[in-house]
Amino acid sequence: MRAPATVPDPSLPARVTVYEVGPRDGLQNEQALVPTAVKAELCRRLLDAGLPVVEATSFVHPRWVPQLADAADLLTMLTDQIGDRARELPVLVPNERGLDRALELGCRHVAIFGSATETFAQRNLNRSLDEQFAMFEPTVRRARDAGLDVRAYVSMCFGDPWEGEVPIDQVVDVGRRLFDLGASQLSLGDTIGVGTAGHVTALLGAFTAAGLGVDHLAMHFHDTYGQALANTYAALRAGVTTYDASAGGLGGCPYAHSATGNLATEDLVWMLHGLGIETGVDLDAVVATSTWLAGELGRPSPSAVVRALGGTVEGGTAESPA
Repeated sequence: MRAPATVPDPSLPARVTVYEVGPRDGLQNEQALVPTAVKAELCRRLLDAGLPVVEATSFVHPRWVPQLADAADLLTMLTDQIGDRARELPVLVPNERGLDRALELGCRHVAIFGSATETFAQRNLNRSLDEQFAMFEPTVRRARDAGLDVRAYVSMCFGDPWEGEVPIDQVVDVGRRLFDLGASQLSLGDTIGVGTAGHVTALLGAFTAAGLGVDHLAMHFHDTYGQALANTYAALRAGVTTYDASAGGLGGCPYAHSATGNLATEDLVWMLHGLGIETGVDLDAVVATSTWLAGELGRPSPSAVVRALGGTVEGGTAESPA
């Protein structure tokens, strides 16, 4: 089968936005530097496959993430290739210096990356849990004043490798404060992949009770313990309509042993299409892209759907079953 049987569930959202993070979140942990031209082709292929949002890169200091040191070159290359469409691709900006670079290149969508826990804030941002908001405030304010859309990632929402389980009310408080700075959407991250369906339901219920509805929330699941699709289904039942995913399951978490990476775009789309949920995404085209990228990176994709379909899509013909 090249596509799942469609069995709609009228209680679920009719349409979902797949927020593709592979070019940024997926590639940032690659040890070998990926050529800028390959990154540009990845972005183009994903856009051509119908992904409505493709996060391109991050303006983090090259010392911290050498893989993304070519952020300006990548966006310049994409602008030459796809014109004004390149300015619509979101980019991560860790601080005002990053925002300056994004503004210089005409970017229209930026994101900040906060933490729900004290330890990760210290290790990742060199700030305390409370100090991170003072750091983000001028970045968000200037971005909004310039007419940019701002997304806020909240990491470690379900568990922290140093602190263990993270209290739900703490996650809600951090998310609420980031939203109140001026973010239009919060992406709630299961950074080490330890969340379960019941935990997802409880967290989303707590956000709703705090006055922040699911229309302002996105989910960012990792599949470290094989729970990403189950967690997605729980979030669908709660009404969430935006899900982060990475083509081919690219990426991983350096804080979790045996982390298998982000939720694979193909696995997510297969499930959504089986539920009769519209995405606008061409599944075969994404599988072909991940198959191509696996060749560029020199290793197979961890995505179950790519493994199942990859050998039949790239060449455009289906193989006979054994």
